[in-house]
Amino acid sequence: MMDKYLISIVGPTAIGKTALSIKLAKHFNTEIISADSRQFFKEMQIGTAAPMPSELRAAKHHFIHHKSITEQYSVGTFEKDAIEKLTQLFNSHDVVIMVGGSGLYVDAVTKGLDYFPDISPEIRINLNKQLEEKGLEYLQKQLKELDLTSYNSIEISNPHRVIRALEICLGTDKPYSSFLNKEKGKRNFKTITIGLTADREIIYERINKRVDIMIQEGLLEEVKSLLKYQDLNALNTVGYKEFFNFLNTNWSLEFAISEIKKNTRRFAKRQLTWFKKNEDCLWVDYNSNIDSILQAINSKINH
Repeated sequence: MMDKYLISIVGPTAIGKTALSIKLAKHFNTEIISADSRQFFKEMQIGTAAPMPSELRAAKHHFIHHKSITEQYSVGTFEKDAIEKLTQLFNSHDVVIMVGGSGLYVDAVTKGLDYFPDISPEIRINLNKQLEEKGLEYLQKQLKELDLTSYNSIEISNPHRVIRALEICLGTDKPYSSFLNKEKGKRNFKTITIGLTADREIIYERINKRVDIMIQEGLLEEVKSLLKYQDLNALNTVGYKEFFNFLNTNWSLEFAISEIKKNTRRFAKRQLTWFKKNEDCLWVDYNSNIDSILQAINSKINH
């Protein structure tokens, strides 16, 4: 049987991943899977820069606007859904394209997630209460006693990370770190990762321009229509939370827009840090012509 290939296109926001994915899908006469965790939600069109109707017509896309913000949709469920869809697509295609800037979601498909048992929600409620009453340091001390490895390796200043590690320790009587990096689900396809990049100035310039376009397209109106849902996790997203602040507080519109730009630049930086960890990624300039990218892909396929 011929090998099946998933071409995964990664890179910072506003770099041109959607455009490249459509060119590649046309070339390989195939379909596209989205691994952008915010483009799943149908209520969030403008602020997530989801593909336009013309782009959706140019190539068949999956996992775009298939959920509502009111639904729970975890990375674990996405992994299961995406692998199911890929299995189906590989029946009729040798190559499938995946595109998206959500590093964890990309890794879930290409490598698989670490498995954690279900934990009683009571434990998290209790830990959140302790955080409120006794502070983060109290939780950090607990983690240090229960799982020194995690204490030394996770982002200890991030209460979410500390609580996540602690709830696993308390709920399973095993260290959180013992569940990491176990043998994951084998994949019956090979992944070729293409990373789009550019000089920092160009990335920042493209981000600023994209935010301006979103404003012109009616981002503020989109956010206003979602005001009653503002506490939902899906909307804790750059471009939405700043405008919620503008609508709820005394932030000026100008300041809210500058915050969106600043936070998007920070997000792009975090995306690059995440994707740079993948040593197998083929980094290409965002301006590279399609032929040179195809040449690089074909040399991997024919390797």
